[in-house]
Amino acid sequence: MNTKKIRLTGAQLSFSVGAIQENKSKILDTLEEAEKIQSDVVIFPELSITGYPPEDLLLRESFIGKNFAVLEEIAAYSGSSSAIIGFVDRSLNEDSTDNFDRKISNAAAIVQNGDVKGIYHKCFLPNYSVFDEARYFAKGNNPADLFWYDDIAIGINICEDIWIDNGPADRQVASGASIIININASPFDINKIDSRRNQVMEKAKKLNVPIIYLNMVGGQDELVFDGGSFVVDSSGKIIYQASQFKEEVFTLDLEVQIKDIISDSKLTLNTKTEELPNLISQETFNELESMYEALKLGVSDYVRKNNFQKILVGLSGGIDSALTATIAVDALSPENVIGIAMPSKYNPDSSLDDAQQLADNLGIEFKVIPIEETVESLRTLLKDSLEEPLADVTDENIQSRIRGNIIMGLSNQLGAMVLSTGNKSEMAVGYSTLYGDLAGGFALLKDVYKTEVYKLAEFRNKESKVIPLNSITKEPSAELRDDQFDSDSLPDYELLDKILKMYIESDYSSEKIIASGIENNIVYDVLEKVDKNEYKRKQVAPGVKLTERAFGKDRRMPITNTYIRERYS
Repeated sequence: MNTKKIRLTGAQLSFSVGAIQENKSKILDTLEEAEKIQSDVVIFPELSITGYPPEDLLLRESFIGKNFAVLEEIAAYSGSSSAIIGFVDRSLNEDSTDNFDRKISNAAAIVQNGDVKGIYHKCFLPNYSVFDEARYFAKGNNPADLFWYDDIAIGINICEDIWIDNGPADRQVASGASIIININASPFDINKIDSRRNQVMEKAKKLNVPIIYLNMVGGQDELVFDGGSFVVDSSGKIIYQASQFKEEVFTLDLEVQIKDIISDSKLTLNTKTEELPNLISQETFNELESMYEALKLGVSDYVRKNNFQKILVGLSGGIDSALTATIAVDALSPENVIGIAMPSKYNPDSSLDDAQQLADNLGIEFKVIPIEETVESLRTLLKDSLEEPLADVTDENIQSRIRGNIIMGLSNQLGAMVLSTGNKSEMAVGYSTLYGDLAGGFALLKDVYKTEVYKLAEFRNKESKVIPLNSITKEPSAELRDDQFDSDSLPDYELLDKILKMYIESDYSSEKIIASGIENNIVYDVLEKVDKNEYKRKQVAPGVKLTERAFGKDRRMPITNTYIRERYS
């Protein structure tokens, strides 16, 4: 079997949505370095020119035009090192599934020596979970296209294409490809990392060719792209694993098979004058490490890309606000985080002490703003206007909403973004206050169940004990009335989260959840709370997606929902 060496550079970089000129600069800088080491192919992520997902920016002609102009500039700059670059192309495909004419495609351009040498259009468009690609793009209709570098054929495909049985990768290998390059903007969730690797390893083994899986990295609104690119040889073995959750440019040489096929090659390989140092694979993270890193990257990019410098966190002395502030400090550094305690008469001194200790441990600025006088004024105002006593929930929400007003006022004055501190369990059942504790620009723990909040806090404390032990061990309470505890309104969080995961993540029916051994009245009460609080969740700020069914783009339920669940005793 005749083989030839091909030198590949993977550019696992962060490309911001809409930052077309900035993205161009990153690509050009990387190409310049690749030329120095005679790289044959430099691989950039899916839609690296526009960033991913550009959403309805794709409906603007000016945006598409700038994307074209930048591709031409990159092509004109290119030298002997070719590049595979994700961009938006025009489409001539007239096939349509509805009455909307899609004139663009999710594409990869191959540039070398001053010109665009080839283009591949993504053939399989994901339209599930957070993906809406069929809203914008026309499908590619040439899944077997090959790109010849001298006598080496490369199959290039994009993200979803690699997962399809007998899809583009299979067709390309059948046509003579000796290597497959798959470019991605694949968002993180806790179940995806191992699944990606296992599926690509099986695909490489089945097709008997190496596969390069190149993923984007960085935060974009609710999504986090975790990088974790890797290279698999023809036996299905991972020969290089790139970093997770950070940028990395790596280069390696691969021996690939020369096929006995005559081609009209438009692309060329470089003559290599120097050997490369051996690459050492990066360590991969376990589930808790991955969640923590995703939260850090998600909040840091959201704050930075939206032009904030500092953030505010309301510190109650509880576990949720403690974890939120700790992640924020790890992501953005202590000088950019301000903790705000807003005690009322229902907050014991121990809670303020816990908040103060956390702030001291983290080294952040800490402000204490007592609210009882303001709360009493509003209590009186409402009672006088209604001429009747206030209901308990009304009184409790007054406190929460005054805190929301104070922290948002500080946000306006200081130009700092507020991080709300609620978790997924609370948001699921509505154990939160609109315009109160839900107020903020980013809901960091939006996709973190309460039981996972504890696990993440303990995980972080293994590095250094920054979160006070009392915040972790004390019984959780909203502290909005005397002797109030979460358990007064909710099942134990272990049980609650078990029900929520079955209902939200797996779409189990009430009957199926009850059949798992949980008391039927508890199940019905929890599910009714979830259903009737959709209106609250729709008004919650964006937050980092960690699971397969995050609230927001993943789980799209109607607010007005008159479906009646029958109860069976």
